[in-house]
Amino acid sequence: MRTDHIPFPMPARSWSLNQNWVNLTFMHWIVDKKKISKYIPEDIELEDFDGDAYVGTIPFRMERVRPRFLPSVPFVSNFPEFNIRTYVRKNGIPGVLFLTLDAQSRITSAYAPWAYGLPYVYSKGYVKETEEGFEWYSKRVSNGIELRGKSSPIGSVEKAKKGSLEEFLFERYSLYVTYNQKTHMAYTCHEPWEYHKAEAEIEINTLTEHYELGIENPLKPDLIHISKGVQVRTWSIEKIGEEL
Repeated sequence: MRTDHIPFPMPARSWSLNQNWVNLTFMHWIVDKKKISKYIPEDIELEDFDGDAYVGTIPFRMERVRPRFLPSVPFVSNFPEFNIRTYVRKNGIPGVLFLTLDAQSRITSAYAPWAYGLPYVYSKGYVKETEEGFEWYSKRVSNGIELRGKSSPIGSVEKAKKGSLEEFLFERYSLYVTYNQKTHMAYTCHEPWEYHKAEAEIEINTLTEHYELGIENPLKPDLIHISKGVQVRTWSIEKIGEEL
């Protein structure tokens, strides 16, 4: 898998997981910096673009998730996921930080917090392809928080231009988590994103609203994009400044 587009080197050690991120809808809102900052570890910097901080709510499908050298397993390796993320930087390396990853996978929702510190929450739902675009629905089993809507493309396929807002939002190849009360990071590798600008009709979004980020209308994102997806390799987490 090529890495020449990634602005920092991938680890010398072997990657740990292979997966496909499929049929994604990226919905972004400008958020109140003070309100999003309460979710950011003190040793990580919240990033903004032209003075604005963003949060993204992203329904998609995880497919063919498998460890290195092992095959994917039906009903385990494929599931819908609905994450909320914001944009951060540490030691000059831009990345994402997840507020939540809601997923219809009991195994992932149990294993990923224990192994990686990722804040997975079990939910039931779907992401499906339609003639117009994508439809998606998620409902948490624990408290009934929901996301429901549909999205469709506008115009032709694009790639992010250097210095653009889309580059800021999409072209990120690391993530940050709190694990055992310490900040860790993990690297991700995939081809540059190809996407369409899009429109979305959101019926319910108590998922994003739950985090109280100063969003005036959780049914009306400031930016919407959709993508068919990418194949991804990820590395296990490591402490900041250390390779494990």
